[in-house]
Amino acid sequence: MHPTSAIDRLSGLLERFRLEAHLHHSGALCGITQFDAREGYGYLHVLRRGELEVRHPGSRHLPKSLHFHEPTVLLYPRPVTHRFHNPPAEGADFTCARLSFGSTDEHPIARALPALIAVPLAKVDGLDPALGLLFAETDRVRCGQRLLADRLFEVVVIQLLRWLLDHPHEAGISPGLITGLSHPRLARAMVAMHDAPGDAWTLERLAETASMSRTSFATTFRDVVGQTPADYLTGWRIVLAQNRLRAGRPIKLLSDELGYANPSAFSRAFAAKTGVSPREWVRGQLNATRSCGAKPSPARTSYHAVTADFPHHL
Repeated sequence: MHPTSAIDRLSGLLERFRLEAHLHHSGALCGITQFDAREGYGYLHVLRRGELEVRHPGSRHLPKSLHFHEPTVLLYPRPVTHRFHNPPAEGADFTCARLSFGSTDEHPIARALPALIAVPLAKVDGLDPALGLLFAETDRVRCGQRLLADRLFEVVVIQLLRWLLDHPHEAGISPGLITGLSHPRLARAMVAMHDAPGDAWTLERLAETASMSRTSFATTFRDVVGQTPADYLTGWRIVLAQNRLRAGRPIKLLSDELGYANPSAFSRAFAAKTGVSPREWVRGQLNATRSCGAKPSPARTSYHAVTADFPHHL
């Protein structure tokens, strides 16, 4: 049995940091269609048949132009403006969804992935059944079509994430969350931290969880994840704190839940990681919400997708 086969590497993350999919388009796209970057949103595109040229105007982190000649799934986990160029007489056939990650700079999965994942459909095991149901729903209007299509898009994202966990290097993923969860032993320690962030984790205890010596665990973790186990644990606790502070969780309760001796210790750790105290961070979030006001409506031929160069680890 594969060492990671007995543990669930995704559910703990997705239960705490949800993603939602919303059907945006199904059918042919001809000419030029632009998807504008919008904070908090990504995109999932499924090229069912035909050819596609994708351009990334102004992006410093993606090729200016990419061409696809076979059925492919394209995942933009963060906001980046991209354009589809299709021959007007031979429009490629698409199914597209907008993905909501909440705040993408706090969503650990969105932060851990490259700005674009493009994988031929044939490579992703288990994708065919979900796509078959998705295409059946999007090919014709039926009762509850949009709601069911949204859920099926989310299934496709999870299937793609499963594939990425098993093929991080093939997907060009940098050291961080995904590469750590791809390691058969490190994954056990990381899932344990995800599930019980408030426990008194020590290097010895984490190494024991991974069935490794303390030295081997510390060295391997740093090489594969890109930071020390202690730094990773602190980062995970702080990103959880941000998520819960946004939901109105009191600081005193958070300090207990996340393993800090008292609110002052929690505030110091939070400020060291973010540059501001928890209360200042909450005020900043409230001010940003007020200044943004109502969200603008999508442009006529636009969808909203990925941009900033976030770190590839927590």
